[in-house]
Amino acid sequence: MTVDDTGSGTDAQGRGEPSPSVGPGDDPLALRLEQLILGAERRYTPFQAARSAGVSMELASRFWRAMGFADIGQAKALTEADVLALRRLAGLVEAGLLSEAMAVQVARSTGQTTARLADWQIDSFLEGLTEPPEPGMTRTEVTYPLVELLLPELEEFLVYVWRRQLAAATGRVVQATDDEEMVDRRLAVGFADLVGFTRLTRRLEEEELGELVEAFETTAADLVAARGGRLIKTLGDEVLYSADDAGVAAEIALRLIETMANDETMPELRVGIAFGTVTTRMGDVFGTTVNLASRLTSIAPRDAVLVDSAFAEELVRSGEAPASEAEAAEAAAAAEKEGEEPPVYRFALQPMWQRPVRGLGVVEPWLLMRRDSGA
Repeated sequence: MTVDDTGSGTDAQGRGEPSPSVGPGDDPLALRLEQLILGAERRYTPFQAARSAGVSMELASRFWRAMGFADIGQAKALTEADVLALRRLAGLVEAGLLSEAMAVQVARSTGQTTARLADWQIDSFLEGLTEPPEPGMTRTEVTYPLVELLLPELEEFLVYVWRRQLAAATGRVVQATDDEEMVDRRLAVGFADLVGFTRLTRRLEEEELGELVEAFETTAADLVAARGGRLIKTLGDEVLYSADDAGVAAEIALRLIETMANDETMPELRVGIAFGTVTTRMGDVFGTTVNLASRLTSIAPRDAVLVDSAFAEELVRSGEAPASEAEAAEAAAAAEKEGEEPPVYRFALQPMWQRPVRGLGVVEPWLLMRRDSGA
């Protein structure tokens, strides 16, 4: 939907942007479907929409491009909803609630997230539900009544989930000890990577490969959420997650390994975790800690979890793992002597050989394992 200041633009039938004004080649049913989804008919060119919203063409272009919409020149393709969206964003800036740069970030993060959601819903959801039930019926003829029924329900559900996620994210922010921790926080960051995925892409059919990736992402997302972590993103054969607590991150990693190992259709998995300061931006995480977790994943053995020394220290500090088995034995003996219950550790740590890691120097990885309760 992004405007082009010069009046020239790309083909408006591409991904993400609205169609140009109605022409002789436009499909009437497709136009009805667009109007149903947008809730309004085409009325404005980009210039008219910007003027109606009281926004400069330059700022309108920045907002629309940030939302991920391609240039459409000066076709009459925009609606009242487009004008209202511009007016709201500009109003937040004028009121001093958001800087212009922050408003562009809001547009970009919302656009990127909802674009992926829309693609998924069309590819995986509507695709299977809109097969023509009778010969001669077009997909559009089947899609229209289906969308008409589903649209309000999906919209309400989207708002509900967004509010729930916003409440959870706000809770994490207000619990931060200082302003710096709101942006630069100490977190555990984990990468989970399918082993031999490149070979699988050559061996499996496209549909089989898609099903495998979907099963992996679904399993990982469910495990991360259920154990109290946060799924940052999925990259097909790789999942990135974070957790405030090292014990939570460790439990997620081992559960992932155990779950995948019990599924014969899944390849082997390896996980790397690091603990330290992480910069968060637009729902993503950045920094040396993230890079280290990624490097640990690349050197981890199959069906195993490697962690950095800071993560190992955090597990020991929180009482989730002993510094060594010798220390665990001493603690158990001391507790028995005093007639007390010995400490119970969930995890065990085994030091590995120090090794150089590209771009990060020499690191000391630790092998993370689930500790036998009887040990």
